[in-house]
Amino acid sequence: MLQSFNLAIKSIWSNKMRSFLTMLGIVIGVAAVIILVGLINGQMSYMKESFASMGTNQIMVNLVNLSTRSVSDDEMYGFYEENQEYFAQMSPTVSVNGTVKVGNESQTSTSITGVSEEYLDLKEQALDEGRFIQYSDIVSRQKVCVVGYYIAQELYGGSSKALGETIKVNGEAYEIVGCVERQTSESDDVEEGGSDDFLYLPYTTAVKLSRNGVIGNYVFTTVDTDETETVKDLFDEFLYPIFKDEDLYSITAMSEMLDSLNSMIAMMSLLVGGIAGISLLVAGVGVMNIMLVSVTERTREIGIRKSLGAKRRTIMQQFVIEAAVTSSLGGILGIVLGCLLTGVIGNMMGMEAEPTLGSVLVAFGVSVGIGLLFGYMPAGRAARLNPIDALRSE
Repeated sequence: MLQSFNLAIKSIWSNKMRSFLTMLGIVIGVAAVIILVGLINGQMSYMKESFASMGTNQIMVNLVNLSTRSVSDDEMYGFYEENQEYFAQMSPTVSVNGTVKVGNESQTSTSITGVSEEYLDLKEQALDEGRFIQYSDIVSRQKVCVVGYYIAQELYGGSSKALGETIKVNGEAYEIVGCVERQTSESDDVEEGGSDDFLYLPYTTAVKLSRNGVIGNYVFTTVDTDETETVKDLFDEFLYPIFKDEDLYSITAMSEMLDSLNSMIAMMSLLVGGIAGISLLVAGVGVMNIMLVSVTERTREIGIRKSLGAKRRTIMQQFVIEAAVTSSLGGILGIVLGCLLTGVIGNMMGMEAEPTLGSVLVAFGVSVGIGLLFGYMPAGRAARLNPIDALRSE
């Protein structure tokens, strides 16, 4: 075995260019596997974090209220209180299309939402300065608001400076009573229209501002995500007798959406694995072709060794080891190249991507396996050569 290994290394070293070309397909295939898996995992992780940040225990309820069939916010609060054991928080949400203005500066991308006093805890956000919307603000439709980090920084120069100032929404003045802490990470830029560019109003004030008489959107948080199906059934029991049409309301559980995303990630991983497998298979065919050429070129050498007493097993070992070593070296080079390029390409695409241990181990294992599998046929051909016929070849 040791002698066969030494002969295989000697053969690889004496034919550097051919060995390099043989490795090249493996290098590209292995690097492609690592890069593709790293990039897809990076993108999927970002999407998963985005969903998780929205709260996996949240349930969104959307209603199409008609003049004869509708649910008021008081009725929805009544349902919430009757089923308090299943819910942690609840808030109506009223979206307002409009422009935020301070002096001569205007913001058109700011998300303006009417919410309840529980919304801050519901979204797992924290205040940087001041207070949040209170129940008394909602009852009396106070013209107060809570702003995000972007507005406080961009329009006022900081949360402490924004507190107590006046901001106009669609021409109406509101007092800033609180500023929410930064939501984006320190490594990311705070941008217009981003997750820090928002303004919260009391939902009753937002209803008046939007000129929409009935609230159609609510968000709930459940005590236990395992009770999601039970909670959805409770909503159906409450809403269907009123609307008598499932198309007039929808109940969306974030935990179910996250499960769907996980399924999609699994499918994408399988797809990438299939593509990577094909690329490595093509590389394996290349290894086999080069090894067949090598056997043909070294027919006389094989004949001499056989005439001197070399066994079929020894000849076969040499060529299998040669193919396996070539593929292994190609796999190692591919791993190094893939690990280096994954981070570089990820940065160019604006995402955090890094090679995974699983993809590295699988890619290397497959590359070695391909060397053994596709090296077996040329090795068998070399071992079956008749020494007399081999010595006659030129």
